[in-house]
Amino acid sequence: MAHSVKIPVPGSNKEISVHTELFINNEFVPSVDSQETIQCFNPATEEVIASVVAGSAKDIDRAVAAARTAFKTTWGKNVTGWERSRLINKLADLIERDSQELAELETLNNGKPVAIARDSDIGDSIQCLRYYAGWADKITGQTIEVDNKSKMAFTIREAVGVCGQIIPWNYPINMWAWKVAPALAVGCTIVMKPSEITPLTALKLSELVVEAGFPPGVINTVPSLGAVGGATLAAHPDVDKIAFTGSTMTGRKIMEAAAKSNLKKVSLELGGKSPQLIFESADLEQAAAWTALGFCWNTGQDCTAGSRVYVQDTVYDKFLDILVRTVKATVIGNGFDQKSGGGPLVSKPQFDRVWGYIDSGKAEGAKVALGGERRNTKGYFVDPTIFTDINPDMKIVSSDYLNIFGPVLSVGRFKTEEEAIALANNTTYGLGAGLHSTDASQCMRVSGLMEAGTVWVNQYNALNNNVPFGGKKQSGIGRELGSHALEEYTSVKAVHWNIGEKLQWPL
Repeated sequence: MAHSVKIPVPGSNKEISVHTELFINNEFVPSVDSQETIQCFNPATEEVIASVVAGSAKDIDRAVAAARTAFKTTWGKNVTGWERSRLINKLADLIERDSQELAELETLNNGKPVAIARDSDIGDSIQCLRYYAGWADKITGQTIEVDNKSKMAFTIREAVGVCGQIIPWNYPINMWAWKVAPALAVGCTIVMKPSEITPLTALKLSELVVEAGFPPGVINTVPSLGAVGGATLAAHPDVDKIAFTGSTMTGRKIMEAAAKSNLKKVSLELGGKSPQLIFESADLEQAAAWTALGFCWNTGQDCTAGSRVYVQDTVYDKFLDILVRTVKATVIGNGFDQKSGGGPLVSKPQFDRVWGYIDSGKAEGAKVALGGERRNTKGYFVDPTIFTDINPDMKIVSSDYLNIFGPVLSVGRFKTEEEAIALANNTTYGLGAGLHSTDASQCMRVSGLMEAGTVWVNQYNALNNNVPFGGKKQSGIGRELGSHALEEYTSVKAVHWNIGEKLQWPL
C-alpha cells in the first residue's frame, strides 16, 4: 500500500493527504534501493511537515523506462491530438476543482500566501494547461515547393520523446504546468523532478494525473536530490530532452552532461540580474507601484525580480520618497494570514543567503532607505529592504552575482538615456528588464536596446501564456510559453517524395 501523510491546515480542522512515495507508471511506489528521505518544511514555522522518499538513479531509470514504453505504445503517435487535448483539459478541470487545497499545500511547503497561490499561480497554471490543450490538435508541418514537378516535399513536426523536466521551488505548481503542458500537447512523455525543497504539490498533482485518465507512464514524478535525480536525467542515454529552470551554474552542468551522453535537446530558463529604468517623464506613482511589485512579488524569489533600479537624477529624490512610501504598505507574513502580501523565504539556506546580501550591502557602504533589520520571530521572514548610494562593485549590484532572490532592491541614478542603457546592460545575464516613460519614442528606442529576453514597458513581471518567455546571454536558451514552447518539444522531419521521376543509372 502506498504511503501518505496527513498535514494539518492552520486555522481549520482540515487535513491534506499527500502521498510520500515516487510516482511511476501511475502508481506510488517505494524506491528500489534507497532508504533516504527528504524533509519538507513549513518556512513560516520552521517545522517539518512531511518526509518524502528520495529517489535514486535506479528509480530515475525505472521512470524513464516507463515513459519510453508509454511513448511507444499508449501516447506519442498512438493518441490523436484531440484525445491529448481532452485529457489535458480534464487535468485542468481537476486542478480547478482542487485549487483551494492545492493552494493550501503550496503555502504549507513554499510559504507564499494562499490567495496568491490559488488565484495567481494555480489560476495561471489552469490557463496554461487549457492554452496548450488548444494546441494539441494543431501541430502542423509545411508543404514545400521543389524544383522538379515530379517531386513533392513536406515536413512533419514530431514529439521528441521522453522529456526530463527539472523545476524550481519558487513557483512549484506554475513551473510544473509550464513544463508539462506543451510536452503533453505534442505527445511527449515526462519524468518530472520537482525541487527537493518543495515536492509536495507535484506529488499531489500526480494523483490528479491518474484521475484525469492519462495512461501509465505518461507523467512520472521522482522527488530526489538534484545531484542524483537531475544529474541522472541530464546524462541519461534514453532521455531525449531536458527542460530545466534554475541557476546558471546548474544549467551549465546540465548542458555538459547532455552533450557527453546522447546530445539530447536542452532548454534552460536560468537566472538574471534584472534592471528597471525610471525616466523623468514616467508616471512616478505608477512606476513606484510596478517597482514594488518587481522586487517584492513572491518575496523577491523570482528569476526576473527587478533588483536593480536606476532613476533619472531629475526625479530621483521624488521617486525614492514615493517608492519608500509604497513599499512600506507591503505586509510580509504567514501565508495563511489574509493580510499577507508576501510570505517567508522558502528555506533556511535561502534566508541566510539573502541576509548575506543585506549584510554585505551595509558593509560596503550602501545606505539603507528601508528595512534591513531582522525580526526576532520564528520563520524565514525578510522585510522589504531598499539600498541607495550604490556602486557597480557592490555585491548587491555586481554583474558577478545573480538576483538576490529576496525582497532587496538597489536604487541608483543616471543622467542620460545612454548612461541608463549602459547601466541596465552591465550584466552577463539577460532574462528580464523594465522601463518607465510616457515618451513613446523613448519606450520603443530603449526597449530595443535593452539586452533581455523580456522587456516590460510601464509595467513589470506581467506574463501571458501565449507570449514566449526566456533569456539571453547567460540567462538561458530556448523559450517557454506561447507557440515557441512547442518547438522545444518537437523535431522537424523532412519528407521528399518522388511521384513520377524515373532515374537513369548510371547518370
